[in-house]
Amino acid sequence: MNVADLPALVPSGTHAILAQGGACRLADLPEAAALFRKGEVLVAHAPFVGGRLKASVTRPLYDVLELFAFVHPATPCTPSAGGIAAALGLPPAPDDEARALSLRDAALKLLDEAAAAPEADRAQMRLLAEQLRKSWRWAEPLLEKLGPVERKPAPLAGFDVWKTLKKWEDAPPPGKPGSQPVSPEETRARLAALIGDGENRPEQMQFADAAAFAFSPREREGAPKIALVEAGTGIGKTLGYLAPAGLWAAKNGPGLWISTYTRNLQRQIMDEIAKLYPDPDTRRAKAVVRKGRENYLCLLNFEEALKRGALAGGQKLVALALIARFVRATPDGDMSGAAFPAFLAAHLDLREVSDRRGECIYAACPHYRVCFIEKVTRRARKAEIVVANHALVIARSDGDEEETAARPVRFVFDEGHHLFDAADSGFSASLSAQEMSDLRRWLRGPEGRSSRARGLEDRLKDFLADDVHMRDMLDEAVAAAGALAGEGFLGRMVAPRGPGEAFLSAVHTHVTARSDGWDAHYSLEAETQPAGPDLIAAAEELLEALRRIAVPLSRLTVALRAKLNADAAKMEPSTRARIEAHANGIERRAKAMLPAWMAMLDDLSGGVVAEDFCDWFEISREDGRDRDVSMERRFVDPSKPFAEEILVKAHGALIASATLRDAANEEDWQAAELRTGAQHLSEPPKRASFGSPFAYGEQARVFIVGDVNRRDADALSAAIRELFLASGGGALGLFTAIRTLRGVEARIKEPMAEAGLALYAQHVDKLDTGALVDLFRSEENSCLLGTDALRDGVDVPGRSLRLVVFDKVPWPKPTILHKARRVRFGKGFDDQITRLRLKQAFGRLIRRRSDKGCFVILEGATPTRLLSALPPDTPVSRCSLAEAVREIGAFLGGK
Repeated sequence: MNVADLPALVPSGTHAILAQGGACRLADLPEAAALFRKGEVLVAHAPFVGGRLKASVTRPLYDVLELFAFVHPATPCTPSAGGIAAALGLPPAPDDEARALSLRDAALKLLDEAAAAPEADRAQMRLLAEQLRKSWRWAEPLLEKLGPVERKPAPLAGFDVWKTLKKWEDAPPPGKPGSQPVSPEETRARLAALIGDGENRPEQMQFADAAAFAFSPREREGAPKIALVEAGTGIGKTLGYLAPAGLWAAKNGPGLWISTYTRNLQRQIMDEIAKLYPDPDTRRAKAVVRKGRENYLCLLNFEEALKRGALAGGQKLVALALIARFVRATPDGDMSGAAFPAFLAAHLDLREVSDRRGECIYAACPHYRVCFIEKVTRRARKAEIVVANHALVIARSDGDEEETAARPVRFVFDEGHHLFDAADSGFSASLSAQEMSDLRRWLRGPEGRSSRARGLEDRLKDFLADDVHMRDMLDEAVAAAGALAGEGFLGRMVAPRGPGEAFLSAVHTHVTARSDGWDAHYSLEAETQPAGPDLIAAAEELLEALRRIAVPLSRLTVALRAKLNADAAKMEPSTRARIEAHANGIERRAKAMLPAWMAMLDDLSGGVVAEDFCDWFEISREDGRDRDVSMERRFVDPSKPFAEEILVKAHGALIASATLRDAANEEDWQAAELRTGAQHLSEPPKRASFGSPFAYGEQARVFIVGDVNRRDADALSAAIRELFLASGGGALGLFTAIRTLRGVEARIKEPMAEAGLALYAQHVDKLDTGALVDLFRSEENSCLLGTDALRDGVDVPGRSLRLVVFDKVPWPKPTILHKARRVRFGKGFDDQITRLRLKQAFGRLIRRRSDKGCFVILEGATPTRLLSALPPDTPVSRCSLAEAVREIGAFLGGK
């Protein structure tokens, strides 16, 4: 069929828009679904469209999003018809009719651009299109443009992109970072240069002065220069700290890491770093984004997935072809960045092609010299600035990265209000079915299934062939690993195999007996004490089994390091790197993971409750199904290990955020020091606070609505519907429960569609959170429903976000862990967390001087003491729903 003659389909609320021959018409969902199932239609993101039409994808479709990813690999694109039009430079598509009409133009333009691509690019596209003839609707139109393949290609021809990648080359390690200071005069001059002709903000200059303290020389070991700086929204804090940070890096060399919490902010920081290093080649050498290994594509896993997918064909092979195109174009293999076609997750479990912790075989891999992760880690060792995230910084502190890169000496922690939560996760221990299964597989390899993954024995056999003692240590550990829970444990709950599964089965019995289980959809938890005799006996048996694993692994680590020293003169660099990586991995498990598990079990069997920790048992559930069973341990105060392992060992750190302090008064830094670890330092940090330049009294309104019965799903839905209609869209609804979100979405989607407002929903639409936010941002009058956790992932300046609605006060969930922290930190801890959540959410609303926004809490009993989280000049109204609707409509111009 001629592509130009195909109709285009775009969902539009409870209907769909069909465009053909330059005209549009409205189609009901049954007609649109039938056309969709037939496959003779242009769409953008078939799984999302199918979800909206309630029609599953049963055959290949003309998905223009796939064609875009094929022709323009590693190019960011919002996964929608409008997003494709924008990425191609087509006329703006402001409504569904325009978006439907744009699909035909986009498809034709993409085919023409494929034909005009450089020859090497066309050659790969031609091979892949030939390989996909039976699986992909775009194969024939592409071959018509690209020309036929002269002879039948080999099975992986076109997919084998690793052959085209440039090899990395080792370089000597850089010198240790210096301690040259950065003066206030230099900082101000550099900031002025970075701003150029931009807006001059006095608060930004003052912020830069305060940030520079973190780059002054350390005067004694264990006493880092810490600057704790709160910078209100609109200050321009990124450039404010890049000015002194860039100066320090230029003077002192590698050793500076900028850490943040969200991927979105990582991208924003790199955009601003372009002002430090305008030349792209210079920027690539001096600034590197680092993420955890699981974020990067593994070429060996990709090759193995290809060998399986080539036989299966179908949509999975199409996804692999699009990844092959991505591999050819990406500089770093980052699968979590904006350039990766994340929509492929609907057709392929992306874990199949990403790196998996503990399975890397390093120098033994045939793709080692072109490995993306190896390239990035080597670039990061030489880069002046590394942009990372809090989780990676914490993981590296205990050797989790399994690399030998030098420790950073200076940090900038942006989004510093998240450090407590990041440390809470990073310094935790979880004795779970999943963690035990992962360790068992790491030691023994896959059992009873086909996989390229190899156990530790296979990975080390080349090194240990002639060493009987190390072979014995390894054999002892591998044999003992049979005591750990294996894959599929949840299906063997009543007939567990070995001490690990017996313990988890006893835990499951304990939790279901001790918790009320009032709602089977949610995870269950129970205190560990008092434990019954069966559970204690199972814990003691597992404790002894873990010792039988840990002891030989510890001895093996010592032996491997001794071998490195003994054979230093004759060992090849690649072999040394491989042994070091394995030694690091074994050591982390033998000296961190296993001892933590053993300490938990020892305390449990002894009836002890460790002072610094909170332990509990948990059954994790997802959509009402058990997903995991575990014993959990968290620090009651995770900022303490964060301070000890990271801050104290650094020379300096800037911790910055718009929401560090609990309340707006000069004396209240307790919350900031509590959540960042500053209270555990030998010397107090330098504190500074700079208010936002925005006129909140003119730009914002807050409404506490008191007459909505939130427990009545219909009443709650009606309230949110009327508020969204009053604002004319640009609305974000935040919920504390996924089931409540889904119930509201089901009730309001039709009236929202009738009003011409697009509605997107987390946990409903088949899109990842980043794509949902991109869609929300790109459509000025759309609405988005999400959980409370979304409040930090939305950065939407302008009218696309002009209303935020909380379904209730976002109190912390009353978990066992929270109960322990409330005891430790006092009764005000609940209020403190809630105020910070409100402050963070409100900060999403006003991002520019021209923005206007309304903030609504649908709980009349909202305590006045929580409202100190909001800027003091913001008008607050306690009112009825009807009054709020009128005021919002008048203020925002929505009604």
